[in-house]
Amino acid sequence: MNPMSEMTPKSPGAQAMTDPVIAADLLISAKANVRSYAYALAEAASPEVRNVLRRHLQDAINLHEQVTNYMIEKNLYKAYDVPAQIQADLQNAQTALNLR
Repeated sequence: MNPMSEMTPKSPGAQAMTDPVIAADLLISAKANVRSYAYALAEAASPEVRNVLRRHLQDAINLHEQVTNYMIEKNLYKAYDVPAQIQADLQNAQTALNLR
């Protein structure tokens, strides 16, 4: 038995936490981090802070690339087939609505 399953409260959507859901959530977070670091970099006044933010931005871009490549490789993200990705997004949205 998984010890985490005893510690994790049971919720209606718990069974929906699959690799595709986790990967998609990580991709969304990675995109948000890239935007946040880019915005902060544009607003930073000191050269030292800009240098730190540049490094963080590059790390965020690298993570985004890794997650994107993983999802494309696993056929979870159809970056080069927009109609297919839109259809998958609509199905995912409907699944999320059905969890309520």
